[in-house]
Parts: sequence; C-alpha cells; structure tokens
Amino acid sequence: MSLQIRIVERAEGTCVVELDGPLILTEIFQFQDLVRTIEAPRLILDLSGVPYMDSAGLGSVLGIYTSCQRHGRQFALANVAPRIVTLFQVAHVDAILARYDSVEAAEAQLDAKAASA
Repeated sequence: MSLQIRIVERAEGTCVVELDGPLILTEIFQFQDLVRTIEAPRLILDLSGVPYMDSAGLGSVLGIYTSCQRHGRQFALANVAPRIVTLFQVAHVDAILARYDSVEAAEAQLDAKAASA
C-alpha cells in the first residue's frame, strides 16, 4: 500500500495534510516534496490513516516541525495512532510534538495560540 496525500485548505491560514498509508522510507520523498510547497501559517498533519511510521517517517515529521519553527509557522499533529505515539515516546520527541485527538481540536488550539500572540 502506498502513501496517499491530500491537502485540505481549512479556515484562513490553516492547511491540513491528510495522510493515508504507512509513512516509511520508500514514501517520504513524495511527502516531503509536497509539504515543502505549503506556506500556510498553520500546518496540521492528520495521521488518522497512518497505521505505521518508521524512523525515516519520524525524521520527516521532525524536519517539517523544525521548518515550521524556523519560519514562525504553527505545527500540530492530529489523530495519531497509539503505535505511533509509542514511537514518539521511545524517541523522546513526544513532548515537543503537539498532538490532538482531532483536526478540529488541533485547529482550535492553534487558533487560540494565534489569537493570544
């Protein structure tokens, strides 16, 4: 099964990237190339369709997080499977990657942060 990527423009300034399939080494280049073209102030990765992520997938997510930080953009993850949360915990990155139970919850939190800034 290959990774399917869909970009959804939400409320002004928010872009949601919906992933469906494993985020693994053989799939990350397409993913990274596509995400690099997004310039929205808020980026949410919806991982509801991602059953598995390897270290290369984790590295690509961390690269996107770092890029967002460097460019003053907000970043969040939504719908992260327990198996992937475990990967984040083992890699000791769970505390830096903001995770929410839904895209709507992530969007509300990012909107609240933007309003208070």
